[in-house]
Amino acid sequence: MEKDVFYGAKKLGFGLMRLPLRSSGKDDDIDMEQTKRMVDLFLERGFTYFDTAWMYCGFQSENAAKEALVDRHPRESFTLATKLHHGFIETEEDRDRIFEEQLKKTGVEYFDYYLVHDISSHSIEKYRKLHVFDWIQKKKEQGLVKHIGFSYHDGPELLDEILGEQQEMEFVQIQLNYLDYDSPAVRSRECYEVAEKHDKPVVIMEPVKGGTLTNLPDEILEMYKACHPEQSAASWAIRFAASHKNVRMVLSGMSSMEQLEDNTSYMKEFMPLDEKERELIKKAVGILNRSIAIPCTACSYCTEGCPEKIAIPKYFSLYNAELKENPDGKKGWTPQMEYYGNLTNEHGKASACIECRQCENICPQHLEIVDYLKTVAERFE
Repeated sequence: MEKDVFYGAKKLGFGLMRLPLRSSGKDDDIDMEQTKRMVDLFLERGFTYFDTAWMYCGFQSENAAKEALVDRHPRESFTLATKLHHGFIETEEDRDRIFEEQLKKTGVEYFDYYLVHDISSHSIEKYRKLHVFDWIQKKKEQGLVKHIGFSYHDGPELLDEILGEQQEMEFVQIQLNYLDYDSPAVRSRECYEVAEKHDKPVVIMEPVKGGTLTNLPDEILEMYKACHPEQSAASWAIRFAASHKNVRMVLSGMSSMEQLEDNTSYMKEFMPLDEKERELIKKAVGILNRSIAIPCTACSYCTEGCPEKIAIPKYFSLYNAELKENPDGKKGWTPQMEYYGNLTNEHGKASACIECRQCENICPQHLEIVDYLKTVAERFE
């Protein structure tokens, strides 16, 4: 097996999960003209890796990849990754049905990278029951997929087990950022070390933790600026992830041209963190652990099956912002309160939670969502 399946590509990948949206703000209402400009600049600056999935952007991300990328650029100028998620398959026939639809939606004849999506203790038995690992290997043998791997959201013990069992997997995609690195819930460092033990290249997702590591307390921003006045907060997070030796690709879900211009500027000629920068990040982690109430990444996995249609990530984001602006709760009105009220016109209130815990079972961060929703309800309702 070829060790490095990423062909020396630049380490920044374009994650097509949080694309720019039009004025409606709906997940599937993608601003295609801005997306096209972003794709063009990304390729122009020498980056080639694009990452999508079946359900991203309200099931429209793969379509957007076709319109903005596949239909407009030579096939050899880019690589495309997509995934099969356990939430949408119940039979072996479903595997091929979705795969064929993904080929049509993206407009490609093969995928450069194909991943078994979101493996955890909640999904692994379904993947085993439906023989998904054998199935994806056959897709590779047929030339429909060039390289196979999986994305992972669980602890190091299960990861070690899977990599031992499924040695044909060529790479693993894990969540890693400096806030989660030594988190007792996410355990990013330990998962990275397991992949390294099995000699598997690593792709990183959530390097800025859904924007959390760009929206930093002033104390951290001032510290970073004193070291590198010209560098953004995002650059510290993405460079942290990319500085790991076995990391081949860092995905960033860029939702504006400004984000893309920034990320490509410092990743074009990537420089790993030095010891002084690592020490500053350690200080930043200590500050952050005291300031973030709900460490949600806004992946939205929790919302698809919610019986009460609760806008969980949006409520958590508003709550975190509320605590920064109004920590003692003494303000009579804040923008967060109004945004919360607006959202409840179309979504269930936080207090509508029936505690089915379906959201907790699928949450990659292993958050106690039900308890957090009670906290949100107390604050906003």
